[in-house]
Amino acid sequence: MNARLARKLQRFAAVIVVGTLSGVAVGLTRSGSEPTSLVAGATYGLVLGFLLGAVELFLLEDWDWLNRLSFLVNLAVRSAIYAAIIIGIQLLQPGERVAGAPLSASFGDFWSGVAYGAGVSVLVNLGFSIANLIGPRAFMNFVTGRYHTPVEEDRFVLFVDIAGSTGLAERLGGIGIHRFLDRTFRLLTQSVVDYRGEVLNYVGDEIIVTWPERQGAVDCRPLRCFVAMRIALRKAASQFEREFGAVPQIRGSLHFGSVIVGEIGDVKRAIVFNGDVMNTAARLEELSRKVAGGFLASRAAMARFAAPPPFPLSDLGTLPIRGRVDGIEVVGIGAAA
Repeated sequence: MNARLARKLQRFAAVIVVGTLSGVAVGLTRSGSEPTSLVAGATYGLVLGFLLGAVELFLLEDWDWLNRLSFLVNLAVRSAIYAAIIIGIQLLQPGERVAGAPLSASFGDFWSGVAYGAGVSVLVNLGFSIANLIGPRAFMNFVTGRYHTPVEEDRFVLFVDIAGSTGLAERLGGIGIHRFLDRTFRLLTQSVVDYRGEVLNYVGDEIIVTWPERQGAVDCRPLRCFVAMRIALRKAASQFEREFGAVPQIRGSLHFGSVIVGEIGDVKRAIVFNGDVMNTAARLEELSRKVAGGFLASRAAMARFAAPPPFPLSDLGTLPIRGRVDGIEVVGIGAAA
């Protein structure tokens, strides 16, 4: 299954479950354990979760103009759309119809139902907005407390740098280079999703992507991800040329090793990755600027793949690297990859 579709379906299922459980909870608060009330509440929650999840994930997320609005304006527009759906659901009264209860003509019941639906939808919408702001996986890790205490994990780390961004910044200006980088990162992130990676951070003109060992080893996903990024940029070349007068070119590096992952900070909490693998990957990216093809992967990373790469690699031997006396064994990929 397509990775983007699989991700949407997982989130869709989560919204439906949350909506149904919320409806059951409301039924319990209203009438205790009375079966009719529980069935009606569950039905309202199921319908609400299904419709709001479908609209959010399969419609609103694909509206580029909406996603470019500020956080509060985006939230307000989404909430207005949600409100229209909620009022329609309340007017149809699916809960009472499924439970076999008499239809309510009370304005009090109608507006209390609207208030419940609005509360759930705002919370769900806020959750989606925060997840989009900090990343879905980071959001779930915060909620579950997975990295509340530091843990050690074996991970692939991919550094991707946009070549020539300094010169572009001088030509495009501050706002222009920001728009250029934003457009480029949005395009590159699609490949990250396709190959089930996790965006760790955007740092200046770099994007850092990571995979746990088990997920990254499948089908050489980190390597395929980088190549897919280059292909996506080539396909979008004419659009970039028209809008910015330049086409982004990327170079990168891949390394594998143990990292310490944990929450850090107080006023602004963040999940950070520390360890030699991060430093080595960054230094490999610096070295990639001097090799044909603009990409370096350590032998340590290559040894962890479950299958050979689907494209030819060149053995570059052992390269000297700052911080390692014995250097590091690396391979590269062709400029056309």
